[in-house]
Amino acid sequence: MTSIIPDLSHALAAAAAGPPRRYVITGGPSSGKDDLITAVHAAGIPCMVDEPGREIYRKHRERLGRHLLREDRHEYSLEVLEAFVAEYTAHVHGIRFYNRGIPDGYGWEGFFGLKPTPELEEATARFRYNAIFVLDPLDTFEDPDDIVWAKDREIRRVHELVVQGYYDAGYEPVFVAADAAAARLDFICANLRLPKPGRGV
Repeated sequence: MTSIIPDLSHALAAAAAGPPRRYVITGGPSSGKDDLITAVHAAGIPCMVDEPGREIYRKHRERLGRHLLREDRHEYSLEVLEAFVAEYTAHVHGIRFYNRGIPDGYGWEGFFGLKPTPELEEATARFRYNAIFVLDPLDTFEDPDDIVWAKDREIRRVHELVVQGYYDAGYEPVFVAADAAAARLDFICANLRLPKPGRGV
């Protein structure tokens, strides 16, 4: 079980009085992102709960009766972008982690052979994050929908496109090696000069 320790609690409280500091956790399918996001929440660190793209994808898939194809991406992508912008602008003070970020759209559009929309480019330029943490892929699937992207061994391709999207957006991502979620969170906290979470028995 993970529990917050005073040093981390004090650091978060002190940051809460200051300007927003936004940190993205991202990576391709099967990167261990869900487990890491769970660990972030368990440590008491403010964090976006769900990646909006998954729920929006499921909604479009149910409406269409199939998985989304290239020609379905425009409407879907704009809806996802709107959700990410709303999540970004709602945060006005202190530290917050994000389950993917706005520039992820570059990678996913690239996977389908599409150019970024003007809306994505505008939002990427306007809404900036303080740091980007890219998780190296693992060997297991996190979600049944991941199989859609991996069925042709495309995990690495998606991962590379997501990373390239952040470089194209002017970021220098920090890469987080494949490891247990707790170890990855320790690495991220150390990188941000935050106290590591305490872990009870």
